[in-house]
Amino acid sequence: MLHLRLITPADRTDDAVRLIERTVGTTHLVVVPGAARHPAGDVVMCDVAREAGDELIAGLRALGLDEHGSIAVETIDLSLSRRADEAKEEAPGEGADAVLWEHLTDVTHEESTLSATYLAFLTLATMIAACGVVLDNAVLIVGAMAVGPEFGPLAGLCTALVQRAPRLAVRSLTALLVGFAVALLVTVGFTYFMDAVDLFTRVRLEAERPNTNFIYRPDAFSFVVAVLAGIAGTLSLTSAKSSALVGVAISVTTVPAAANAAVAFAYDEYRQAWGSTEQLLLNLLGIVLAGTLTLLAQKYLWSRQRERAAELG
Repeated sequence: MLHLRLITPADRTDDAVRLIERTVGTTHLVVVPGAARHPAGDVVMCDVAREAGDELIAGLRALGLDEHGSIAVETIDLSLSRRADEAKEEAPGEGADAVLWEHLTDVTHEESTLSATYLAFLTLATMIAACGVVLDNAVLIVGAMAVGPEFGPLAGLCTALVQRAPRLAVRSLTALLVGFAVALLVTVGFTYFMDAVDLFTRVRLEAERPNTNFIYRPDAFSFVVAVLAGIAGTLSLTSAKSSALVGVAISVTTVPAAANAAVAFAYDEYRQAWGSTEQLLLNLLGIVLAGTLTLLAQKYLWSRQRERAAELG
C-alpha cells in the first residue's frame, strides 16, 4: 500500500476527493479543511494499493496539485486493516508488478546526475577492477562490480526513451559518457603509477588470464548477458521487490571492460584495449535496449490491465 498526503487549494479539494473515491483500490480517506499553511489549502490523506497508485497520481497531477499544492507519496510497510486488504484485492493486477512512472522518473533523474560522488564511485570501481584484471582475480572484479554506480544513468536513459523525456536522456548520456571518460583517464594514470612501483606489469596483462579474459573478447554471449542484465536491472528498479544486488549484474558487463581498456592502453596493447572498448559499448547497447523494451512491455501490459478492469467495472 501507498500513503498519499495532499495539500489541495480549497477550490480543488472536492475534485481531488471525488477522484480518490472513484479510484479502485483506495481507502482511509481523510480530509482536514484549512489545515495547510504553506501553501495554504486543505490536507487530504488516503491509502491506495500500489497497483492503482500510478493512475491516481496521474489524475491528481492533471488537477494541477503538483503545481498549486503538494503530492507526497510514502510506502506503507505495515497496514493492519481489513479495508486495506479489500482495497488491494479490488485493485487490478499485483502490487509487486506495478510501475509507478512518476516515482521511476524521479529516482532515475536523481541517480543519473553527474556529481562528484558518482564520478568518485565509478572511478574507484574501475581502479579496483584494474587490479582484478592484472591479477586475474575474480574477487576483485566482483568487488568492483558492487561499487559501480553506472546503472543509474542507464536506467535513466531507458526511462527517458519510454517517457519521451529529452532532458533526462541528455542528463543520463552525459553522466555515462563523462563518467566513463574520467574513470578511464584516471585508471590509465593509476596503471602508470602501479607499474612504476612494480605492482603492475605488462607480462601479467598479456598472460592468458582464464578468469578475466572474457572482458576483452566480445562475442554473442556477451550481448546475451548484457540483455539479461538489462532486463533484471529494470525489473528490479520498477518492482516493489527490488534488490540493490541487481546492480552487480549490471556492472559485470561494464566496469571490468572499462578497466581492462585503460590498463591495456597504458601498456600500448591497443588490440586488447579496443576489444575491451568494443565489449563495453556492446554491453551498454544491450542493457539500454533490454531496459527500454522491458519498460515498454510493462507500460503496455498495465494499460491493457486497466482497460480490462474498466470493462469489468
